[in-house]
Amino acid sequence: MRLAIDSSKLLYALGILFAAAALLYFVRDVVFGLSITVKAALLFLGFLAFLVAGFALEHNALDAVAFALGGVTYVVFVGYVVVRYSPGEAGAFLLLALSAALFVGLGYVLRAGGLTVPNRQARLAVVGLLVLSVVLVGADAVSGGVTYDFQTADAVIVAPVDTDDPVPYSVTAARVGTVTATNPSPFMRALALPTLSGCLAGVETVPREDVWVNYDYESGPLPDSIAGGTTRELPVFADFPVDVNETASTTYAVERGEDCDVERDSPTLIVSVTEGRLD
Repeated sequence: MRLAIDSSKLLYALGILFAAAALLYFVRDVVFGLSITVKAALLFLGFLAFLVAGFALEHNALDAVAFALGGVTYVVFVGYVVVRYSPGEAGAFLLLALSAALFVGLGYVLRAGGLTVPNRQARLAVVGLLVLSVVLVGADAVSGGVTYDFQTADAVIVAPVDTDDPVPYSVTAARVGTVTATNPSPFMRALALPTLSGCLAGVETVPREDVWVNYDYESGPLPDSIAGGTTRELPVFADFPVDVNETASTTYAVERGEDCDVERDSPTLIVSVTEGRLD
């Protein structure tokens, strides 16, 4: 049996597939630097533009392509909103239900042939959507991104440990500072928290001069976004090595820096901060 393949439909399908891949790449927070709010808005405006194009193409082969691209864009939009805004089970159900009603209604209108958009009006609508998109991107660009500020504690007192384990050293966690993320923009933005590391100076020989410094994971997963016009504070902790035979507390000064080779007169934790933007 000879299999007949419509080359144009194959090319259309490949175009839709690549468009879906491009949209999925777009919603990742690695390109363009756009806020979460504006990305979601651009996806919805893209859906409207494809929808208008589909109704204006008067049922030739390209109208199906436009509707398919619109459907893919809307699916990505809904997925992005659910993942990034976390509306909860009730909110996600309502969004999906409304989306189902929307597409059933559009399908009914299309089948009934009751809506045809003249080419001139379609072009004006698409231009209007494009202008609105440019305005949103411009507002996003001038509203400012998330800034990060790391404030160290003046000093940390590390108490001796009480353990029956036959080890020479143990580890005690202590809070050594706070990273504050500030979003001056009215739009929700993704968080790219700075990477932290630490080392000790001014101490006698310890098992490791570098120490674990990081955010407080025990209170729950770290936030990956910040609402517009808000500030979030994230506690920073460090693991200090403690001699199990030590009976007195040790006071560590806390500094932000890079060089652990500089002599210190007293025990000091130096915290290094990389990535992110810090004031």
